[in-house]
Amino acid sequence: MKKLFNLYRPLAYIVGVLLLLGTIFLIGKYAVTDGSSLQHFCSTWDRLVFTGHGFIYIVYVIVAFVLSRHAGWTLRFLAVLLIAGLVPGLIFWVERLVEERVQPWIKEEAEAAQMSSGKGAVNGS
Repeated sequence: MKKLFNLYRPLAYIVGVLLLLGTIFLIGKYAVTDGSSLQHFCSTWDRLVFTGHGFIYIVYVIVAFVLSRHAGWTLRFLAVLLIAGLVPGLIFWVERLVEERVQPWIKEEAEAAQMSSGKGAVNGS
């Protein structure tokens, strides 16, 4: 579970940052004067950023799906995970929800690993 979460978290942040940047560039593209250099800049970068977001979002969807199946979450929560990658800013809040749900499993895995390594040292003596 920890490995999946450690893969999910940076993907969530990258998807969220790219979505926010793309939204800023998109607003700049339509909010500034037509033909200005700023509009051209925003027009160029919004396409690049949203393309990057799209490719990384595909990986995010796969990792979020696998994480939700391993954790046994409902389809409703999986839908929230997936929609969060499409609504600017929402993914940062959802990532915190995921962290809260995953932390107990991570602690259990760490305790189990510590117990098994501790037993091995006692049995090996």
